Amino acid sequence: MTERPAPAKLELLVRREDGESFELREVGSALGFINSRPQRVPPESYELAEVKSRVAGERRYILKNTATDRFLLLTAPEKFLWEQMDGHTSMQEIATAYVLRYGDFDFEIIPNLIRKLQRAQLLVLKMTSRLRQALERNRGRRVVRAVEKTLLGLERLTLASRDVQPFFQRLHRWGGFLLFTRPAAVLWLALAVAGGVAAVRLGRDLDDVMTGFGGHAVRAIVTVKLLFFFSMAAHQVVHGLACVHYRRRVREFGFTFLHGFVPTFYVDVTDIFMAGRRARVVTAVSGALVHLVLGAAWFLVAARAPWGGFVQAFAAASGIIQWQALVISLYPFCFIEMDGYHVLVDALGVPTLKHDAITYAKALLGGRGRLAHGREESLWLGYIALSTLSIAAFIAFNVWLIVKTTS
Repeated sequence: MTERPAPAKLELLVRREDGESFELREVGSALGFINSRPQRVPPESYELAEVKSRVAGERRYILKNTATDRFLLLTAPEKFLWEQMDGHTSMQEIATAYVLRYGDFDFEIIPNLIRKLQRAQLLVLKMTSRLRQALERNRGRRVVRAVEKTLLGLERLTLASRDVQPFFQRLHRWGGFLLFTRPAAVLWLALAVAGGVAAVRLGRDLDDVMTGFGGHAVRAIVTVKLLFFFSMAAHQVVHGLACVHYRRRVREFGFTFLHGFVPTFYVDVTDIFMAGRRARVVTAVSGALVHLVLGAAWFLVAARAPWGGFVQAFAAASGIIQWQALVISLYPFCFIEMDGYHVLVDALGVPTLKHDAITYAKALLGGRGRLAHGREESLWLGYIALSTLSIAAFIAFNVWLIVKTTS
């Protein structure tokens, strides 16, 4: 009998409030694991030397902690992972870089290496949330400590199941496989076109459409957002179905608070790394297409609803939010590592694009670097420029939408 994969689990060594002692905190979800950013100790705190062997025929390295005189033996793949752990690259980006370098992936190599490095005091794990970093810097204040404890409590409210593969297999067998057939693709395209036509028609008189909210605009928008939140669960389920469709394993599915305060559903489909590029692209894109279908359906409802009524306004707002989520999910240039971003870096073979681009831009703005015209530098500048313009356009659109719905 095949042993079920161990859960993705992360243990963090965190300084207590007294500033002297430490406590061990455990993050028990795959989401917390793949979003963490390991950072090796400063260069002056370690030494690395290659150990050549004429017998073994493979490279090995000795890693020494100069402060504690602890030694570790690393393989070439472990050394490659060690070099990626700069405190800015997420675990997901590191795993992608590993696949592109070696062509396969061992799910245990990164957790085992992290445990080994932590025992040797050669690695720390940085918080990914800027809010949490700001709280850490000001934790001497009572209010800040209370907020930090609240966020920590929310982080522990993770509802997850690691025995979800049979469920996704049954769901795929009972009809989920139809989502990945050509007739389904044609149907989705036809629905998108029909929804687009309806959206254009509604957009011409959007002021009149949104007046249907009357004096209940705020309550209606909150309800629209709640419905959208549950559509995110469907987004993740379709990711899982795509993974099963390509005969790979769904490792975990659940609900958590990202960074301690953003409620979200998640699914661990990292096993898709073992499939081809087409499978990875389909798995990434298929979840986002949920918003395409739902948005089109809402626009069609709005087009057929009584003109200027509450149902039409509600359906139109729901369609706008769903298609906005579609764009955010698939558009790679917005400083967010969503589905479209992962497709882009997979196609380009540059798993750390965002990190490299931001580092390059900071160096230029800080006067620590110089403007170059190579292919990599042009890619970085293009990513920064497009992402900045996209964020500005996104903010402007939402401000315009709020004005339309509340005026």
